Amino acid sequence: MNDLDRTDNRLLFGADDTEGIVAAELAGRFVRLFIRTPRGVVVRDDPFHPFILLTDPSLLDGFREDVTVHPLSGPGELRFMALFREWHGCAAARDFLARHTGQNPSAPGAPYLYLPDPVHQHFLLTGKTFFKGFEFGHLRRLALDIETSCGEGFEFSNPDREGDRILSIALMEEGGFEAFLSAAEMDEREMLERLGGIIRERDPDVIEGHNIFRFDLEYIRARAARHGVKLAWGRDGSIPRVHPSRFSVAERLIDYPRWDVYGRTVIDTYFLVQIHDVSSRDLESYGLKQAAIHFGLAAPDRVYLDRQAMDEAFRTDPERMKRYNLDDTRETLALSRLLSYPWFLQARIFPYTYQTSVIRGNATKINALFLREYLHRREAVPLPAGGDGAGLEGGYVELRETGILGPIVHCDVASLYPSLMLARQIAPVREHLGLFLPLLEELRRFRLTAKARAREESDPHRRDYYAALQQTFKVLINSFYGYLGAPLHHFADLAAAAEVTRAGRQLIGAMLDWLRDRGARPVEVDTDGVYFIPPPGVSGEEAEAALVRALSATLPAGIEVELAGRYRAMFSYKAKNYALLGHDGRITVRGSALRSRGIERYLREFMGEMIRLLLTDEAQKVPGLYEEYVRRIREHRFPVEWLARTETLGESPATYQQKVRAGKRNPSAAFEIALRADRPYRAGDQISYYVTGRGKGVTVYGQSAPVFRHDPARPDENVDYYVDKLAQLMKKFAPFLPRERTLFD
Repeated sequence: MNDLDRTDNRLLFGADDTEGIVAAELAGRFVRLFIRTPRGVVVRDDPFHPFILLTDPSLLDGFREDVTVHPLSGPGELRFMALFREWHGCAAARDFLARHTGQNPSAPGAPYLYLPDPVHQHFLLTGKTFFKGFEFGHLRRLALDIETSCGEGFEFSNPDREGDRILSIALMEEGGFEAFLSAAEMDEREMLERLGGIIRERDPDVIEGHNIFRFDLEYIRARAARHGVKLAWGRDGSIPRVHPSRFSVAERLIDYPRWDVYGRTVIDTYFLVQIHDVSSRDLESYGLKQAAIHFGLAAPDRVYLDRQAMDEAFRTDPERMKRYNLDDTRETLALSRLLSYPWFLQARIFPYTYQTSVIRGNATKINALFLREYLHRREAVPLPAGGDGAGLEGGYVELRETGILGPIVHCDVASLYPSLMLARQIAPVREHLGLFLPLLEELRRFRLTAKARAREESDPHRRDYYAALQQTFKVLINSFYGYLGAPLHHFADLAAAAEVTRAGRQLIGAMLDWLRDRGARPVEVDTDGVYFIPPPGVSGEEAEAALVRALSATLPAGIEVELAGRYRAMFSYKAKNYALLGHDGRITVRGSALRSRGIERYLREFMGEMIRLLLTDEAQKVPGLYEEYVRRIREHRFPVEWLARTETLGESPATYQQKVRAGKRNPSAAFEIALRADRPYRAGDQISYYVTGRGKGVTVYGQSAPVFRHDPARPDENVDYYVDKLAQLMKKFAPFLPRERTLFD
């Protein structure tokens, strides 16, 4: 068995060894398990005992429904478990406790713990998880994609508009099955009914799509309602449950309508792409086509069509449109195969459904592991520590030198904070069962195994797969430190978190002293690693690797320094913002000041070309590059997409409008365009716009237009505004240019 597929560690995978669970649903007093076997999916009903944890059983005095209260052992404040006969009674007790304590379940100081997901509760109590003894390739995954028409004069297709409709539906599985439903062969009602029939016939465990929640499924739901079609997609023949939800990834919040299809999972690869990009920061766009190209998943003969011309393609070249629609599903499957495996593994570990695992935060998942084992042992659980963690001091970050420097060696401590916690046995003091460090050790083993596979794998797709896997588990084990400093969780420990960062700063300081004593010149220090110019006489990969090994040998047991990279040159701009020129000629750029997607593409491209000139000792060519960009702006030679900004709406347009009227925020071009649009926008939607008018000092929110309205034959972009933005960017880099050639002396 692949050691990444082992599930025999009870702490990590739960105490119940039931194999093949692909779905679980509440069914009265039971939780219904859907188990995939070689003969197909079988159903088993598990008795379900909903629970609430209490600090004192008297909190339920006066509650009149059936409840049994059991004491728990140990020092935690939540020392009693109230068990209910059915979910309705548990929900009624939640409401009773909220009224009588004056604190909702989510309140930090609430004297009770209520968990709102019945499947999560059942998996916590029983130790069950998904997919044990089951390989990812055995999942039946059905990709879904639709193409739609758009009324003349409108920007986007709208399912509520009389003239708009579904033109085609493509479905595909990994095993070779594919189906294409076209409005040329059946009416829309027939297409929707046939779609439901295919889902029931193929009986997928997972329905996949790219931006499927916010577009495909919602469009299908609206058109089905128009025709009176029941979307009986559930394994019990039920229609999907749909409710507003919110997905958080890094600094972005995405509102979306969550679909829960009974007995099935819905996976949106749009979410997976964004999660991947949090750590890599290498994607220009989260669209399906761009992501497929980025990961090398797009076939050479892949069909591309302009969405604005979909109606014309449907009328004039239906075969090409069919290929386009099916190519979308093919790329969705490939993208999911690459990026969803870590979440498949996490569903084996954490007591959440596969669909929920994708959207739950790492610290919340870690907390669930502790809760599961404490409940299994019938141990009391502490209340959350409280506080805000604002006083925690961070890692060692320092910029020693700026400019063009080289050669450069990068060394870092492998998983610094997890390694320190394991080496120094730093764990939360209130976690008295001693689970924290064993769980961390096992997850680190998973990560290192995947990392080794990524290095050894010759097939590029398998290499990307293991790289995505190790990156996900890297984020997860690094979250153990974040968990310590997150006082909303039950076993958080701010003092332990402070000790970890203190030990990290001390260790990095010792590494810097050792390097300086040997003649190295540290350039940039960032929490767990150092970029430095090697000492005189240390040149070449072998000598530099030997230097790093010697450094590693001076550190405590369990702490290992790795040679993370070697570079011909480094452009050190400011803390956490730098560019590296590899010995193979490749350039790596780090930091939002040098590669932010929040700035226009023409500025990003200019910075990229300028950085290459700086790193290759051709800085004298930068002024000429600048002048060429100015000419291209003034002569309207840049595509409007290069001048446009793409912004994500962080809140609903209605909320934005209220805040502007109340003086609580400034006006925004993206929101103003959204308010004028013919379609409803939600938080998380993206809008691309450019600046019009004349003069560099225009009010952007009042002088902007959506990109789709730009007419290349009658260009109206504000050239003065865009030239000025380029000039301001150039000024920031003037100190790094040869002084006699700088434009801004």
